[in-house]
Amino acid sequence: MEVEVKLRLPDSNSHQKLSNLLSPFHTKTLAQENIFFDTPTTTLASNKAALRLRFYNLDAYSILSLKSKPKLSQGISKVEELEEPIDPSLGRSFLTNPNGLLGLSSSSQIMKRVVGEFRVGELVCLGGFKNVRGVYDWKGLKLEVDETIYDFGVSYEIECESKEPERDKKLIEGFLKENGIDFEYSHVNKFAVFLSGKLPK
Repeated sequence: MEVEVKLRLPDSNSHQKLSNLLSPFHTKTLAQENIFFDTPTTTLASNKAALRLRFYNLDAYSILSLKSKPKLSQGISKVEELEEPIDPSLGRSFLTNPNGLLGLSSSSQIMKRVVGEFRVGELVCLGGFKNVRGVYDWKGLKLEVDETIYDFGVSYEIECESKEPERDKKLIEGFLKENGIDFEYSHVNKFAVFLSGKLPK
């Protein structure tokens, strides 16, 4: 189970101000490309699951993931997640041949579950979005400050994986309030935003 604090920033000014304040704690910046797959009848999404390929830093490495049973309330996200590394060139081949993923069901726990539990026999590529993630080591927390670029707009968000989300949420909120940075709780995850085709209001 992945548990995260998720806070949405209203605009690029807030994102830039926060990035500047956190700059002494910066550890790395990740360029991510997220591509999603589902059946032609959206079997996975209908069952609150998301099959994703994520490419990092222009194919330096890539990760196949399956997220399911997401819950997002009051800025705290809980989701079941499986992740497996995958060769980037192999991953790229699935963008034009999505059903190639099904051929991994003998070696991949993720694809075994997709085929077995969800009864998936055909996949299509849904497309996706890009994300620039600044990673900061701040007060013992790993803060991830995202600039997410969809075809229909750009959104900004803070994520923090946490074992004590209520405590960590208060700490992050206090920092934002002290520095006059507006925020609100995220109500939907990035995949849901992508599927909706519009930025959250």
